[in-house]
This record gives sequence, C-alpha cells and structure tokens, in this order.
Amino acid sequence: MRIEQRKTFTQVTHPEPHRTRGQEIGAKYPEIKKLFGQEKSTLYYILGLVTVQTGLAILFRNFNWWQLLIAAYVLGAFINHALFVLIHECTHNLVVKKSTHNRVLGIITNLPIGFPMAMSFRKYHLLHHKYQGDLEFDADLPTPLELKIVRSNSVLKSAWLFLFGAVESLRPMALKKIDLWDKWTFINLGVQAVYVFALVWIFGWGALSYLLLSSLFSVGLHPLGARWIQEHFIVHEDQETYSYYGILNKTAFNVGYHNEHHDFMAIPWSRLPKVRTVAPEYYDGLYFHKSWTKLLFIFLFNPNLSLYSRIIRTPAQQPQ
Repeated sequence: MRIEQRKTFTQVTHPEPHRTRGQEIGAKYPEIKKLFGQEKSTLYYILGLVTVQTGLAILFRNFNWWQLLIAAYVLGAFINHALFVLIHECTHNLVVKKSTHNRVLGIITNLPIGFPMAMSFRKYHLLHHKYQGDLEFDADLPTPLELKIVRSNSVLKSAWLFLFGAVESLRPMALKKIDLWDKWTFINLGVQAVYVFALVWIFGWGALSYLLLSSLFSVGLHPLGARWIQEHFIVHEDQETYSYYGILNKTAFNVGYHNEHHDFMAIPWSRLPKVRTVAPEYYDGLYFHKSWTKLLFIFLFNPNLSLYSRIIRTPAQQPQ
C-alpha cells in the first residue's frame, strides 16, 4: 500500500476509467452481457431485513443506553448497512424491471434506517457514476468545509467518520446545479415520517434510538464505515477506484466489488464476483483491499491518508 501525502486533490486530465474498461471487456467477452439484469431474490431480502430490523427495534425498545449501543454496533449496523446496499440495488433498477417499482422498493428498504435518504441517494449516486470526480456534480467528494476542518488529524478524522451519515446527507446542498427536492423526495419523506411516528407512538423512543444508532454505526466509526474509504480514496499510486474482497462482502451483498460495479452497473450484487472470473486480467493487476478493519485504522492513524486523497477531473473530461 503506497500512500502519498496530499495537500490538494489529485487532478487528472484523462476520463474516468470505468467506461473504457467496461467497453473493452464487453468487446472481448460478449458473454458478460448474460450477467446483466435483475436479481429477483433481492426483493425477499428487502422484505426480510426490513421486517427483522423493525422487529429487533421493538424487541430492544426497553434496553438502557449502553445496551442499545452494543446491540446497534454488533448487530444493527450490519443489518442497516445491508439495507443501504439494497437501496443501492434499487437505485440501479436491479431488483425489478420498472424504475417506478424500484423507487417504491427503495423507499420501503429505507424504513428501518430511520431517516429518509433513498430518493436523494438515488439522484446523487447516479450522478456520481456519470460525473465521477467532478466537483460540481459528484456528491461523493468531500466539500471545502470538510477539507478545511478535518485535515489529517486522527481525532478529527475519527469524528468525521463517526458523523459520516450526517456529513453525506449535507453534501448535496453544496451542489448548486442539482435540485435536491422533487416528487419522489417528498414521497420518501412522507412515508418515512409515517413509519417513524407509528414506531415511536406505539413502541416508544427506544425502538427508534436503536434504528438510528444502527444507521450511525453502519456508515460511521465501524469496520463497515471503512467501505467509504475503500471505494475511492487513493492508497496505491493514482488508482481511482478500489475493490474489497474480504469476508464482510457476505453480509454486505458484495458491495466490495466496486471496480466491477462501476464497470458494469447493470449487473446485480449476486453476479458481480463473476465479472472478475470472466475477465481476470482486467482486475488482478489492480490494487484491492482485503480488510475493512485494517483500512479503518490506516485511515485514522496514517497522516498521509486524508480527505484530499481523491482524484478529481474537470467537466471537460466527463462523458456526454
């Protein structure tokens, strides 16, 4: 792992690599298209996990604060992280065929997360794929305020990651060219409000606290939170995107196969590992992560790995 100290973003003049690599693999291995399409079992995972997590919230509603913290960290975080991944599958229309139905499923999947995010994520995540590294459209990039506050300080990086769910929810406001609010955002907000109100009204604040803590840890100061570092933080020369091939993929619906996903957004989670099997020469030479836990500690304590460890490009280098 080669990590250089950076005080600014790394700016490149070449287009993002995934479009070209995906086209090359598709031309060389046309059978890759057989992996495209929806994964019907995802629907059952969504319904099952939403039911289980809601049931656990009700079961744990009378826990004291430290019991809630433990339950959320060791169990709830894994479930809500999986739900985040399944929202991602809905975002790419990989559960059922119709876009509208995937939106509805995304809103349902959102319920145990505790706050509305599925529809805003859908909008900004698809822009991330189209405009990767573009400061004006890619909400995956740190904002100037984040860069100014966090720097390379371990304590500040810990706080940033601990609050990453809130940080990420505020980033779209910095993208002035994109309107956050639309019909589906309001529907997401309304449905979520009904769910939260009913949960608190019937079962009390303890149930909601468990869900919110689960979401906080699932994208924050937790081995699962290192996924956000894994995906695009530069840790090896100037490679832009990184995959993770560790055991936690089994609890996270293969979300670690990030290079493969960017290259082929039409392939669902269940078939992503097959991409590397079909075209190994395109992926074996790329640096990848084996442990989110190890990466978490490297991010926190290596001053050379900071929020500036990202690649950006100007709009002129983006696909039309």
